[in-house]
Amino acid sequence: MVTTSEHVDLRDDLIRLVTSRLLDPLEILLPQADLVGLRSSVEADAEMWAAQLLGPDDALAKQVAIRLMAVLYPGDAPFDPPDGWWATPLGRVTARRAGHPSKEGVSFGVAGAMLGITRQGVHDLVSRHKLARHPDGGVTVASIRARLDSRREP
Repeated sequence: MVTTSEHVDLRDDLIRLVTSRLLDPLEILLPQADLVGLRSSVEADAEMWAAQLLGPDDALAKQVAIRLMAVLYPGDAPFDPPDGWWATPLGRVTARRAGHPSKEGVSFGVAGAMLGITRQGVHDLVSRHKLARHPDGGVTVASIRARLDSRREP
């Protein structure tokens, strides 16, 4: 069950990210541009994105998460966020709805960050078969997503 505070935190995080990564640089590059309308649009769109990311449609949530990753974190290399990113509102919902944006298996440290637990906690879950080992080492992202989904069910 999604709480109001979870929705508000995600919406505010999205507004902050889009503003700092996209609008603020545009304002520097195009100082004569009137970005007031864009800022208002971002606020409304962030409300919609948060609802889609937290809503019941898994396919739509995954699509929105991937689209946001591509725009907010562009680059030539696959997005591989630092462990701390997974604790952000966008990181938490991305872990649950889309998994890791560029990997099928992650290290125990990254798995812990995605789950909000310690590495030792991940080792314990793997040894109790609550998380699946990846053939190349670490943990499968699919098992992390399944664990996150099971923790959200009422």
